[in-house]
Amino acid sequence: MPYWLQLMLDSLGPLLWAALVFTAPLTLLSFALGLALGLVTALVRLFAPWPLVAVARFYVWVIRGTPLLVQLFLIFYGLPSVGIVLDAFPAALIGFTLNVGAYTSEIIRAVIASVPRGQWEAAYSIGMSWTQAMRRTILPQAARTAVPPLSNTFISLVKDTSLAAAVTVPELFQQAQRIVAVTYEPLILYVEAALIYLVLSSVLSSLQVRLEKRLNRYGGFLEARA
Repeated sequence: MPYWLQLMLDSLGPLLWAALVFTAPLTLLSFALGLALGLVTALVRLFAPWPLVAVARFYVWVIRGTPLLVQLFLIFYGLPSVGIVLDAFPAALIGFTLNVGAYTSEIIRAVIASVPRGQWEAAYSIGMSWTQAMRRTILPQAARTAVPPLSNTFISLVKDTSLAAAVTVPELFQQAQRIVAVTYEPLILYVEAALIYLVLSSVLSSLQVRLEKRLNRYGGFLEARA
């Protein structure tokens, strides 16, 4: 067996383990928390009083205008200078959550704003409150439109978690770096890590396509009934 193939097979287990134990939880938790933060931020920007709108806009402006890597460094390496010390995983989780929250807030804000005003009027005409109209009428329609961009954000997040290696989270990419430090074979190990990310992204992209087709069929069914 060629040396490079043997090395890839030997390192596959540790790389997949790091992906399972660190990359996957970091991705899922960051996306879930970021999505919740994005929804709150979007609702604030659309419906809250102007002081809160200004705060939300400032948050989105800062996060979208600075590199994710810089944000991670500020949280993990910068905050200890003011007495706030975080472990690597929580620091990365906070950084990714804030980043995802800013970008998803713009997606959610746009899809909510795209729902025709008549939908609000129809909900109010049958006695719904603002909360009921949002939960039963507006958000379900907006969610179908938001699936493609939110799915793209999730897939990008899977790859962006490799930046957590810079703040010592032992995820997939840092595990590859550790093996490189022992084997002195950066090309082989980094290609293998890239292939794992490629497989994960491909699987998620396929699931995204299937989800979009199902939502389109469901939407067409509802339109036909209407």
